[in-house]
Amino acid sequence: MDAIRFIVSSLLWLVFFAFLLRVILQFARADFRNPLAQAVVRVTNPLVLPLRRVVPPIGRVDLASIVALLIVQVLSVAIEIWLTGFSLPPFARLLAIAALVLAQRVIQFYIVAILIAVALSWIAPDTRSPASALLDRICEPLLAPFRRLIPSIGGFDLSPVFVLILLGALLRLLPGIAA
Repeated sequence: MDAIRFIVSSLLWLVFFAFLLRVILQFARADFRNPLAQAVVRVTNPLVLPLRRVVPPIGRVDLASIVALLIVQVLSVAIEIWLTGFSLPPFARLLAIAALVLAQRVIQFYIVAILIAVALSWIAPDTRSPASALLDRICEPLLAPFRRLIPSIGGFDLSPVFVLILLGALLRLLPGIAA
């Protein structure tokens, strides 16, 4: 049963990741002609396109993608709770748990994305690939304010260090906020 739980949990995480990436790419105003962005759109369209008929966009914000992400998150949390053998909590509590897990996953996503971007900048600087272009576009909104405040020292951009410290602190604060 543990192996099945792992497989289902991994698949749920991949589905969640696709929807999260779609929302983040929209907020980062990424180039959706990028092959990776197109793959994310193709994977998530079966849920997002029907939702667009019901949930209109607000300005430049595709609300249907956000609603799809929230639906996937709530279902993912509900399935994982059910797989552990616990009964599902009341819907309001389930939403609160899903919101907390969503916030944690978003922060974890950005921590990993920034670490990969830093590693790429050391290993293969000035690399031009679809993945690195998307990664730069995703990380830039978090890094830019710190780059304006913190000068580079000896050619090293220290802004990722401070962003990672801040994200780590936020990750540790979340369970306390939810209590």
